[in-house]
Amino acid sequence: MGAREEIVAANYRYTSAFSKGGLPMPPARRFAVLTCMDARIDPAKVFGLDEGDAHVIRNAGGLAADDAIRSLIISHQLLGTEEFFVAAHTDCGMLTFTNDECHALLRERSGTDASAIDFLPFRDLARSVRESVTRIRQSPFLQGIPVSGWIYDVHTGGLSEVSA
Repeated sequence: MGAREEIVAANYRYTSAFSKGGLPMPPARRFAVLTCMDARIDPAKVFGLDEGDAHVIRNAGGLAADDAIRSLIISHQLLGTEEFFVAAHTDCGMLTFTNDECHALLRERSGTDASAIDFLPFRDLARSVRESVTRIRQSPFLQGIPVSGWIYDVHTGGLSEVSA
């Protein structure tokens, strides 16, 4: 069975017992999590979430890039979240390449020029978390919202807070 068929079958099983269609749009626990897209992170388990509890925003590296900031603004201004958590993780792929390496790889594989794309790689995990926290705090649309930074250990499942 291919991935498409697996997804269809899984959704069929999910919908057969689905009972949460009446959840309100604003998250019940009034917070948002910005984390990496890494498949080893299950935000619901890591942060103790159930459907409807929190907004979870994911991207490569768990970075407060423009689109993540946009999502956090909507989360706060339109849907009432009152706190943000930024969570990167150990063994992150974003630590393994530079923009130049990624540009060269794409040029080789696709024959196209990707030099206009900043893939936002980083060399220091804690520094990256601090920079994302700072970027969120500096948004004029997110002033005064508590924001904390965390690193998830993919080997132990533990969270460690990153000092500001």
